[in-house]
Amino acid sequence: MRVLVIGGTLFLGRRVVERLHARGDQVLLIHRSHSEPANWLPVEHLLSDRHDLARHRDRIRDFAPDTVIDSFALTGAGVDAVLPVLPEVPTVVLSSQDVYQAHAALLAGRCDSPVPLTEDSELRRNRYPYRGADLPEVPGDYSKRDVEDRWLARGAVVLRLPLIYGPHDRQRREDLVLRRVRAGRTRIPVGAGNLLWTRGYVDDLATGVLAALDNRTADGLPVNLGETHTVPIRTWLEQILDAAGSTAELVTVPDSVLPPDLALTGAPAQHLLISVARAQDLLGWAPADPLQRVGESVRWHIENPPSDAGWTDADTAADEAALAAAG
Repeated sequence: MRVLVIGGTLFLGRRVVERLHARGDQVLLIHRSHSEPANWLPVEHLLSDRHDLARHRDRIRDFAPDTVIDSFALTGAGVDAVLPVLPEVPTVVLSSQDVYQAHAALLAGRCDSPVPLTEDSELRRNRYPYRGADLPEVPGDYSKRDVEDRWLARGAVVLRLPLIYGPHDRQRREDLVLRRVRAGRTRIPVGAGNLLWTRGYVDDLATGVLAALDNRTADGLPVNLGETHTVPIRTWLEQILDAAGSTAELVTVPDSVLPPDLALTGAPAQHLLISVARAQDLLGWAPADPLQRVGESVRWHIENPPSDAGWTDADTAADEAALAAAG
């Protein structure tokens, strides 16, 4: 199969491209060269910003893709820039479960949506959650709702992704525990830790992308991906500690004193528990056991620690102040 991939050099996109190459697909990777892994795969590259893709219309026509994966669409304008250039072939688009109003409610500290969330649950009312926030690498007109509207009208499969963890995660989601383990901390302050937020291991999600690419039964539909069993965030942190071989203790403290990076261990008003029944029914997709995946992910992160120290005297002071407020 000839697969054109927009993005595809970071985290999930990277893993999808590796899987495509491993199974013998021919890949044309369109990216800006900012984050291509060193000594990577012998696939074709087209270096271009998506907004300049019209300049490469002939190259895309000559490649003649059978399918397209858009792994890095952040804005409606970003989709508008590529739609006239790409052939109308089966397409898989990577979106986010932040399109749900429940995501906005979680961050706002209120409950707006019953769970589990399905593809028919209410979508976020504010299409532009980061407008005016001046976040690095996040455009002010970021809107996965705008992205979805355009691609669904084209008949694409839109995959709504959960909190993703695993090898090559730039956000290092397990690091809220592992950075403390590396710093030799033996007591870690946490809140109630009862948040249910569906997660997904990068390789399982890559399998879901390939299933959507190969199985056309979900064309024109949004599809949730994620683990089929979700433990509360405190249990997840305990699993990370166990996988790291750490005996550090999770100490319950008032939510009001939690260090910022541990805020999600507080008591939430809204959960983000997601149903993946549509992916199971239409794509025949199922992830592996989450406990096994946590172990795999933690082992990789231990073997590949971040280049910076990741811990400061200010971090110690914040943890100690929180621990001093323990009941």
